[in-house]
Amino acid sequence: MKIIAGSDHGGLSLKRVLIERMRGQGHEVIDAGTDSSASCDYPDYAVIVARSVAAGEAQFGLLVCGTGQGMAMAANRVPGIRAAVVCDSFTAHATREHNDANVLCLGERVVGAGLAGELLDTFLGAKFEGGRHAGRVQKLSRIGG
Repeated sequence: MKIIAGSDHGGLSLKRVLIERMRGQGHEVIDAGTDSSASCDYPDYAVIVARSVAAGEAQFGLLVCGTGQGMAMAANRVPGIRAAVVCDSFTAHATREHNDANVLCLGERVVGAGLAGELLDTFLGAKFEGGRHAGRVQKLSRIGG
């Protein structure tokens, strides 16, 4: 799988751990930055990742900041993106199955590296069910446009 990952300074450490995990599992991972612990703006990295996923350059995106919320808000502004903040296994699975989420957002200050790895694996391993959910996901692309 090809995955693009990004973070701000508040998510840098967790992003690095998760990139290493994904590469160890055989995934191709693009690191979209940041590469520094210096303060930076999360929307800059969220947009890079979201545009790459929306353009089909990567199958999924991973975004990490302090809470995951800012990254999700920014990424969801890009048409075709369904970014979800996840803190538990049920949500990691269901957001893929029911919402066809294509960007996983995590908070380094919310989940530890062990749980984050499990959430990532669950998210990447789940499949969109389609069926009754497909029409709902299509409605998402029509909101605001």
